[in-house]
Amino acid sequence: MSDRADSAGDGATADADADADVTDVDAAERRSVVRERYAGIATRASTCCDDGDASDVGSDRIGYATEQIEAVEDGADLGLGCGNPTAIAALEPGETVLDLGSGGGFDCFLAAREVGPEGRVIGVDMTPEMVERARENVERNDAEAVEFRLGEIEHLPVGDASVDVILSNCVINLSPEKPQVFREAFRVLRPGGRLAVSDVVRTAPFPDDVRLDPDSVTGCVAGASSIEEIESFLGDAGFVDVAVEPKAGSESFIRDWDDDRDPSEYVVAATIEGRKPRS
Repeated sequence: MSDRADSAGDGATADADADADVTDVDAAERRSVVRERYAGIATRASTCCDDGDASDVGSDRIGYATEQIEAVEDGADLGLGCGNPTAIAALEPGETVLDLGSGGGFDCFLAAREVGPEGRVIGVDMTPEMVERARENVERNDAEAVEFRLGEIEHLPVGDASVDVILSNCVINLSPEKPQVFREAFRVLRPGGRLAVSDVVRTAPFPDDVRLDPDSVTGCVAGASSIEEIESFLGDAGFVDVAVEPKAGSESFIRDWDDDRDPSEYVVAATIEGRKPRS
């Protein structure tokens, strides 16, 4: 495979059952293999992604304009996304933006250009090597309004009601606790705040060789939930104006994620949006 990267009672049981349908790789193992894989990507000495060559990374194929790709210095775009969340976020000057699973910081630096010097961008990633790399990229991109924090997206190191917009790019599918991710997203958003995510959703049942394969989890395939599950997770967390829209043509790049199978038989890229009510 190619390199990709607490409520109680009946509600919690339903959450667990819904996510358990996605994969039989347990939560601890999922976190471990994800952290190991993306640590390796972050520290790799020489790859196509390290030189920022957009033609190799393929960011143009998943929705980024050439101007966006060229605006960020080498080393931040690791080619790990499945869409362009900044394109759907409608960011405004002065806003505070949070990126879940920020990797090398590519989307954070693009967001910083949109929110301007009065805005603020926070990236959270659970892999120390990724956070270290992203922090090095801050200086390269002269991005004083961007900071990176080590933490899990299920337990965000961010205060209540402190951000205006949440971004994420092909990361939430990696979480073994997606309902908790959306509850945390709701907690940290200000009233009226919004969530704009690019991710993959499951379109067909996984065969056992995919469902039980840790590489398929880390490769943004076997951890994907269905559209109905994502909508339910968001609604249960409190979000309104929920929309999950498959991305036409995404099979063209999803096929390249695995040399042995065609992941587009089971998953499709999608935009995921929701809003926290103002009151």
